[in-house]
Amino acid sequence: QVHLVESGGGLVQAGGSLRLSCAASGSIFRINDMGWFRQAPGKQRELVATITSGGSTNYADSVKGRFTISRNNAKNTVYLQMNSLKPEDTAVYYCNAETVSLAMVERTTWGQGTQVTVSS
Repeated sequence: QVHLVESGGGLVQAGGSLRLSCAASGSIFRINDMGWFRQAPGKQRELVATITSGGSTNYADSVKGRFTISRNNAKNTVYLQMNSLKPEDTAVYYCNAETVSLAMVERTTWGQGTQVTVSS
């Protein structure tokens, strides 16, 4: 079984920065795409950014130019650098990965979420 653990959330003023990390552990054979999603109170979970194992990235329009997703394949870790944060970025941020376990089971794995709060 594969587990994802996020870290790096917190409270920051508008215009500030935060860096989220998400480390995968467990019986990992391979990790394909990884990504970050977020869910604000009363709203549906939405995609923030994704990155392939080869490093190709995709961003939601709302975060383009402010957020950067990256990954370290050797550490099975994905990062989200968030700059110029806005109050509307306030949400629980979830890490997501398309994982293949040592038993060759493919699944979508989610982290437990980390709270990001941006004050105005």
